[in-house]
Amino acid sequence: MAPAVLGLADKPLNEKSSWTARLKAGLARTRGALGGGLGSLLGRRKVDETLFEDLETALLTADCGVEATEALLATLRARARKEHIEDGAALKAALRETLLETLAPLERRLEVLAARPFVIMVAGVNGSGKTTSIGKLTKWLQAQGCSVLLAAGDTFRAAAREQLVAWGERNGVPVVGQAGGDPGAVVFDAIQAARARGIDVVVADTAGRLPTQLHLMEEIKKVKRVAAKALPDAPHEVVLVLDANTGQNALAQVKAFDEAIGLTGLMLTKLDGTAKGGVVAAIARARAASGAVLPLLFVGVGEGVDDLRPFSAREFVEGLVD
Repeated sequence: MAPAVLGLADKPLNEKSSWTARLKAGLARTRGALGGGLGSLLGRRKVDETLFEDLETALLTADCGVEATEALLATLRARARKEHIEDGAALKAALRETLLETLAPLERRLEVLAARPFVIMVAGVNGSGKTTSIGKLTKWLQAQGCSVLLAAGDTFRAAAREQLVAWGERNGVPVVGQAGGDPGAVVFDAIQAARARGIDVVVADTAGRLPTQLHLMEEIKKVKRVAAKALPDAPHEVVLVLDANTGQNALAQVKAFDEAIGLTGLMLTKLDGTAKGGVVAAIARARAASGAVLPLLFVGVGEGVDDLRPFSAREFVEGLVD
């Protein structure tokens, strides 16, 4: 069995620096939505109501959402009064800390030592980048010393199976699947194969679906039940892949999938192609309000195999607030 899965903080310094640079580059559009970068928005401006109004507009434009924006501004106003903040530069530093406090609860390192095989079930709507994210997650797990097997649980789209097989070949890992078969049976067979081969982690793909497609939501519930029959307590992680381009619609997806299959974590993809990266703050605020924080396990900022990495609240904020 592999040693404890490492987080980004455990990476060599040069690799971590490279990722930080890619993350910042990937958040460029969101920084642009934040008033062309908060440095230019705030600068050395006097802290007054006009500045707060401009900041509110910038946060909403970056898709932080109304509730998160109001909460951030309320905290900032209180800090400005308490700490006697009078210029924009100092307010920017306070905003950075406030964002960090907001996003920190989303941070959790993925650990795969609880079972062998450790089963990760991955869900998402069509086009969210789910299958590609599985391929990148596989590469990340291998880098931590884990052996991986993929389950092609999207049995309805030949293209999805072919894509997963291609990722399997690229990463040198086995793929269990069948054309037009029952997705629950595929996941069951994959778990049994992993047990027989002594494989550390099973990552199970599922068919993309909208929360309104009730028959498909029932099907994914069945896949989860079958996994538990194949291995007690499986799946050990139930992860929803979100496309950052969906912005506030991501909140509805999280709610619907969580109610259906009990999510344990999130992946946020395509941050480099959107100005809506502020949705991370909206997710954090919504989950905090519900009293059940759902970790953002990974974020993706590109098409490269190494462009999916564990979420770090501090690195994200540093990439967002220049």
